[in-house]
Amino acid sequence: MVSFVLEFGGAGYTKMEGLKAFISGGFGGCCSVLVGHPLDLIKTRLQTSTEYKGMLDCGMRTFRADGIRGLYRGMATPLVGQPPMWATYFWGFEVGKQIAHQMEGSKYGEEQLSQAGVLFAGGFSALPGTLIMTPTERIKVLLQVQGIKGGPQKYNGAADCARQVLRNEGLVGGLYKGFGATLLRDGPGCVAYYGAYEFFGRALTPVGQDGKPQPKSTLAILTAGGLAGMAMWIIAVPPDVIKSRIQSNPELYPGGIPQVAREVIQKDGLFGLYKGIGPALARAFPANAAAFGGMEVCKSFLTSAGM
Repeated sequence: MVSFVLEFGGAGYTKMEGLKAFISGGFGGCCSVLVGHPLDLIKTRLQTSTEYKGMLDCGMRTFRADGIRGLYRGMATPLVGQPPMWATYFWGFEVGKQIAHQMEGSKYGEEQLSQAGVLFAGGFSALPGTLIMTPTERIKVLLQVQGIKGGPQKYNGAADCARQVLRNEGLVGGLYKGFGATLLRDGPGCVAYYGAYEFFGRALTPVGQDGKPQPKSTLAILTAGGLAGMAMWIIAVPPDVIKSRIQSNPELYPGGIPQVAREVIQKDGLFGLYKGIGPALARAFPANAAAFGGMEVCKSFLTSAGM
């Protein structure tokens, strides 16, 4: 996989550029997980259970039951799985930008890409990213919903969960359960994500007199990153609700995405598809500000180191 991501990228996109995007994206992913996991856990529990009155109730009850460790339940999987996933998404975005530059006849790294090109690159990043995302999401969701209503602890950590899922359900039907819903979430979500980051980043960092992109300030990076995360989740919450239900209780939804959407709307109306939007948006700004901040810091360090 790493060899592939470093080779593919088109003319002007060197192996070193691919490596830099891959490493910096992975570092940004670590920053995002550490900052945002507790609210991600609350989001998942709200999406898959009806026993909580809201975000605060869920957080307090989880904390009372398991302490601070309860809020970080299931973090081992994203902390291991999400850095390569984030690395792949950021690499995919850079490759998408290179393709868009070629289509527009502009020079990668020297001329500013159009906003339409940025949106294309964002959508492109979801294709390779979802292949890495889905298995880690499946394991994370299964671990996060453990203990709801005092249920049994079926899995003894991420590795045990992965082994049981593989043994009982297989690779495609197990670890890749919910792939379609994940792609339905991440395709439009990545368009909004990277599009918003570039839009707000450019608004806060005007182009220089020579027409070339100028380095973003720390404030611009953090603000644009946080707003990008919020833009993504406004679009991504409905398919994320569907994904979480399919991945946590697949036996209840043999009809897949259409069945989940139909049942949620029949029971709770369209608002039911936005369950968990509170913690998702609350998490989005700090987690994605951290992600883009970490990514840009790492990329700057690698560049200064001669990479």
